[in-house]
Amino acid sequence: MFEKSTWIRLPRNVVVGHGVLDRTVEAVSELYLDGRPLLVTSPTPNDIAGDRLRAQFREAGQEPVTEVVEEAKFETVERVVDTVEREDAGFLVGLGGGKAIDIAKMAADTTDRGFVSVPTAASHDGIVSGRGSVPEGDTRHSVAADPPLAVVADTELVADAPWELTTAGCADIISNYTAVKDWQLANRLKNVEYSEYAGALSQMTAEMLVDRADSIKRGLEESAWVVIKALVSSGVAMSIAGSSRPASGAEHLISHQLDRIAPDAALHGHQVGVASVVTEYLHSGQQGQWRNVRDALESIDAPTTAAELGIDDEQFVEAATTAHEIRDRYTILGDGLSHEAALEAATVTGVI
Repeated sequence: MFEKSTWIRLPRNVVVGHGVLDRTVEAVSELYLDGRPLLVTSPTPNDIAGDRLRAQFREAGQEPVTEVVEEAKFETVERVVDTVEREDAGFLVGLGGGKAIDIAKMAADTTDRGFVSVPTAASHDGIVSGRGSVPEGDTRHSVAADPPLAVVADTELVADAPWELTTAGCADIISNYTAVKDWQLANRLKNVEYSEYAGALSQMTAEMLVDRADSIKRGLEESAWVVIKALVSSGVAMSIAGSSRPASGAEHLISHQLDRIAPDAALHGHQVGVASVVTEYLHSGQQGQWRNVRDALESIDAPTTAAELGIDDEQFVEAATTAHEIRDRYTILGDGLSHEAALEAATVTGVI
């Protein structure tokens, strides 16, 4: 008897393009969300777009509450939850980069409120995914949460964001290339459930950026368009899979371990990008596609070496040999790389 079932939560409205920030209330109105909005943002996005967003809601007869967050911490999530309950907010709007969006997403999930994602930078696929990432001490926790009901991504704002944030988002997508291979490996060796649809969507998204990396240019709004659509596709793949597997494999484990060994050395997307060069080598050897991954990262001015991440060689090798301890997720790292194997892979690929 066939008894399999699934529940896929996807954004109901995705609005991407030039000037679409001014259509946020229009996108939200179709969701039939009651109550006043709570705008969760950080200082720079608030200065750039906060007043425009608040003015829209006021014109629609919804007086917004604003919570400006400085750091991504669980204490910050709790503070936003308190604001939701104190102000009786009906839904939350995350305006900004990963920090504001992840905090708003988790607070919305905790309080059972709707969540709308309004990214001002394309730094990672959390703008659409059903997961939030919060550091605690020397550990970064990935927490499950409902994905946004709507995404409003203004490419004009994204194109004006610091270039390193955009390259980090690109590198995060490119790393899906090896994340899917890890997922397929876990399916073959450990019978981990695999979704052909989610895997194909994630891999296609990564390959699109690898193939078009030379067209991703600083300050070019069309580049912001390409990157945002890729991030949306990656987030949708995770929602279909019901896990982060389509976009998180050994390269993410290495990045999480780097967060412990060398805190705040580099952006998350840049770390997983460099790690994916090594994990691709581990998957397919000297004649594999690791050069394509590395060349794509170089083309968009993203780091390709440990030194460019601000990490020394031994720190990277230590992360690669201990990353399997991070979580119970089978990847190409297996039960752990030897020091010699990690050193060889990082040396051959030029990472160290």
